[in-house]
Amino acid sequence: MSLYTALYMPSTRTQIYLTQEQRARLDQLVRQHGGTLAEVIREAVDAYIAAAGPEAADALEQTFGLAPRFSVPPRAEWGDREQRLARG
Repeated sequence: MSLYTALYMPSTRTQIYLTQEQRARLDQLVRQHGGTLAEVIREAVDAYIAAAGPEAADALEQTFGLAPRFSVPPRAEWGDREQRLARG
């Protein structure tokens, strides 16, 4: 992250409690990779959010219209299909 981004990025200050083990591991990562503790935590939060996937509305927006050749039988055929399925 650039100094400009760090100084002017809209943010919210959040206080969290970590176990001693979590804090020790984070401190180790900061020493290994450089940067700040806040950057390491923000990267971890970003990775967690990305792994959770999009919200339902976003997923619908991203996939809308991707199957344009999808066909649905006419309403008149629905009853025939239900009867065939009921007979086995």
